[in-house]
Amino acid sequence: MTNKDKVSGKVGEIKGDVKETAGEALGDKDLQREGKADRVEGRAQQVKGDVKQTAKDITR
Repeated sequence: MTNKDKVSGKVGEIKGDVKETAGEALGDKDLQREGKADRVEGRAQQVKGDVKQTAKDITR
């Protein structure tokens, strides 16, 4: 089962990958850092979604 946090997190992770890759291609270190931060934030949101889902499954 998928929840909002997991989906939003995956979108953020993909957005971060795109920014980081674009930053590498353009030689833009700021864009690379921004992309990496977005990617990490997206992954954290996915983990949050996993925790919520696990808690929900346990309480059933």
